[in-house]
Amino acid sequence: MQGFDYQTPTRLIFGEGVIQKLPEVLGAIGRKVLLAYGGGSIRKMGLYDKVMELLKDFEIVELPGIQPNPKYDPSVLDGVRLCKEHGIEVILAVGGGSVLDCSKAIAAGAKYDGDPWDLISYQVKAKAALPVVDILTLAATGSEYDFYGVISRTETNDKIGYGDPLVYPVCSFLDPTYTFTVSKKQTAAGCADAMNHIMEQYFCEDHTLLNDGFCEAGLKSLMINTKACLENPEDFRARAEMMFACTLGCNGIYSLGNSPSGWPLHGIEHALSAYYDITHGEGLAIITPRWMRYVLSERTVDRFVKYGVNVFGIDPTLDSFEIAEQAIDRTFIFFEEIGIPMRLRDLGIGEERIDEMAHHVAVNEGLENAWVPLSESDIAAILRESL
Repeated sequence: MQGFDYQTPTRLIFGEGVIQKLPEVLGAIGRKVLLAYGGGSIRKMGLYDKVMELLKDFEIVELPGIQPNPKYDPSVLDGVRLCKEHGIEVILAVGGGSVLDCSKAIAAGAKYDGDPWDLISYQVKAKAALPVVDILTLAATGSEYDFYGVISRTETNDKIGYGDPLVYPVCSFLDPTYTFTVSKKQTAAGCADAMNHIMEQYFCEDHTLLNDGFCEAGLKSLMINTKACLENPEDFRARAEMMFACTLGCNGIYSLGNSPSGWPLHGIEHALSAYYDITHGEGLAIITPRWMRYVLSERTVDRFVKYGVNVFGIDPTLDSFEIAEQAIDRTFIFFEEIGIPMRLRDLGIGEERIDEMAHHVAVNEGLENAWVPLSESDIAAILRESL
């Protein structure tokens, strides 16, 4: 078991109607608010009007239009500019993980005099950041309970996971009813994203019985509750449990005491969504079973056996490699059953940039240090298997 230094300062307020506490929470932080959000969904569900009514005594500056796979230019740069121009005291992110990821980068950039990309690319360490509060409308990334965000820079095909303890959300409002209107596509992609967060922490060299139990229960909860959400989008209990499982996904609690895995699946998928701007969870779902099969060996088989027996209930008396192969097949089948297209060609991705993406991943993600080390040719092979 590995040592660790762990702290989570984020306050979670979970349940139906919790947004009523928003003025109280923000009032203790600041009165000048940057309201960051994405497209029209928060208006359609009435959440925008609700927020504006609750904050009628606050000074609000709006940053709309934050896209999935949030962009450095324009969203981060526009947000930083608005914060500096208006003397913003707190950022309120309303939406899914993309809005929150973008808001974290803005929070650090607003307190930095140079190019915010210096911070995102780890050339400079932030010394301060604006406080961030969020109202979550999509269960997926876990960004509401961690200090990470992923930012894309289109002109260089970079998609960087930026992390700094200074950008932990101060408070996250988690009302499962705000996820009732999430589409089947995004519900499924959110499940795949969260499952992958858990898998990245589960498939590692040194692990504990306690954390294995956390991870296995989290995976089973996501699979069962996602299917229930797809069958009945307004199943409060299913939406609530799915939301909470997603919230814990990137917080680190699933892997305390474990050795790091290198997060190879995210490393590979970041290239896909940087080059092709695809939905992150769909890219992960496609890559996952191909990576599993590629790294299956005498060294790794026991881990896949435990995954297959404890997550899928596969007969433990079978041959180890048979259990592992069945577990990989069932992973593929589950993603297919919840409606995710399981081939890159289904998303418009062909052979033409495979080698370029593999090189980008090998240079920028450091997957030679992953649980199973991956070279540039290994990455290219996994991508080709995913076509």
